[in-house]
Amino acid sequence: MIGDAAPGEAGASPQIVLRRLETVYGRPVWIPTLDPLEQLIQTVLSQHTSDVNADHAYRSLRARYPDWEAMRLAPIEQIAESIRSGGLADRKAATIHGILNRLFADWEDPSLISLAHLPLETAKARLTSLPGVGPKTAACVLMFALGKPALPVDTHVYRVSRRLGLIESSISPEAAHSRLESRLDPADVYSFHVGMITHGRRVCHARQPHCEVCVLNDICRYYLNRGQLESNETSN
Repeated sequence: MIGDAAPGEAGASPQIVLRRLETVYGRPVWIPTLDPLEQLIQTVLSQHTSDVNADHAYRSLRARYPDWEAMRLAPIEQIAESIRSGGLADRKAATIHGILNRLFADWEDPSLISLAHLPLETAKARLTSLPGVGPKTAACVLMFALGKPALPVDTHVYRVSRRLGLIESSISPEAAHSRLESRLDPADVYSFHVGMITHGRRVCHARQPHCEVCVLNDICRYYLNRGQLESNETSN
């Protein structure tokens, strides 16, 4: 059954977590902001940097290359120069150049819009076949641009999920995508993603999480184990 913990696995149910997060933060409505190819390039630029820096780099890139063909034909060094503010410019420029070359050379639909009509796993496989596109980047394109129930696992979703016990502590971020996604109803994936990110930013910080005011603390493996350790220290 969707949402049940795996045998022997401690932690909360994704459905309980989702209901509580929606009580606090509301249930978001999906609204596309970019087309699929725009979202793909924006997501590449967002890697290992802030949203502000990524947005600035994207605006700079599109100002210099208003169409994809001009960007594809540009030297990698010029692309890197345009996105320097986003960090890791040389690596990201090479990735962007490789993606555009592959799309315009080998894909019938380089706009990526046709992915909306493919089964989810097929669409994921198509995207991850592109240079430098991993599970998180693919999920961002499919969720944010096309409204498909693909779950991006960023640092907030990964951290909060591990602390709650929704995924095993030893699981990799890459493997966490399919593990978490499989435990959610497709209709809940977007709300779960947004709620977990909001909670990670506001309450479940990487350092000094505000566990005492957390709406999930009674079902959180991290908090309950910490409380047990503190209790043992006090009694000794």
